[in-house]
Amino acid sequence: MRKIFVFVFVLTFSLSMTFGQNIYNPAANASEELAAAVRRASSENKHILVQVGGNWCSWCLKLHKFFKSELSVDSIIQQNYVFLLINYSKENKNLDILEKFEFPQRFGFPVLLILDKTGKRLHTQDTSLLEENEGYSVKKVKDFLKQWTAAALKPELYKK
Repeated sequence: MRKIFVFVFVLTFSLSMTFGQNIYNPAANASEELAAAVRRASSENKHILVQVGGNWCSWCLKLHKFFKSELSVDSIIQQNYVFLLINYSKENKNLDILEKFEFPQRFGFPVLLILDKTGKRLHTQDTSLLEENEGYSVKKVKDFLKQWTAAALKPELYKK
């Protein structure tokens, strides 16, 4: 009986790790994590890409998996952004942070924020606009990410 219990426990743990059902940490201090992301973005001269959502949200999990599994998308994120997850769940809605960013939850979940290296919000993205069929469009996501890099927003690119 003990062997069966251990087997079931190991199998359950393995499946939860494989499917990544707990990417958001409801106990995380979003203010501290944001401050750390700002410090890192400032030192690396990158923008911050924030994904707001929760483990309860299938599309949130799908987007996170998409970011990691689509190598061309992951590459853009790694080169240009500091990536941060902010939890929104019944355990912790992080309303103070979301208020600071003008209530991005109004677009539903997941929702993406682009912050500059100081933590100032530059853009809020409704992720339903990045969908295609039953998932996310590689082209739409790549275009979105490229349009909001620190390099893309340099004024000298647009002056005569």
